[in-house]
Amino acid sequence: MHKSRAVILVAVLALAGCSKTTLHDLRTTEPGPDEFSVIPAKPLTAPADYSALPVPTPGQGNATDHHPLQDAVAALGGRPSAMDETVGASATDAGLVHYVSRFGVPAGIRQTVAEEDADFRKRRGRFLNIRLAKKDRYSDVYKRQRLNQHNELLRWRRAGAQTPSAPPKGRR
Repeated sequence: MHKSRAVILVAVLALAGCSKTTLHDLRTTEPGPDEFSVIPAKPLTAPADYSALPVPTPGQGNATDHHPLQDAVAALGGRPSAMDETVGASATDAGLVHYVSRFGVPAGIRQTVAEEDADFRKRRGRFLNIRLAKKDRYSDVYKRQRLNQHNELLRWRRAGAQTPSAPPKGRR
């Protein structure tokens, strides 16, 4: 009887090891719809004066079209009207854009960073790869680089820095 229980336990563990429950693997192999390509339209509103409406022009935008860059600038407190569509930044921010790109912008930076990250995880997680069941080891590999948000908040508060977006003192 004990032998059959051991066999069942090993079978259950083997099946559990086959499952893939990770949030870090964002690739998909299914040819389904892309939920990020669906953008809901802005709500329709009645204009103040119907006689002042522009003449419809094919190929032109309308009031319910989304403008993600301008919407982001407005949400962050900027002036969307100051943005230059061709550049992506306002004319007043041209100096900032020039300064941050003064050493150049390397081509293929995303691929380079992805390769460096994979190499780091491979070197750092050398002994973490020995396992009986599949498990996402991303957090284990980056444990030393993780920031404890609560300790950091307390450190900044003790230093006298204002933390208006954080929870009030006494709460976590």
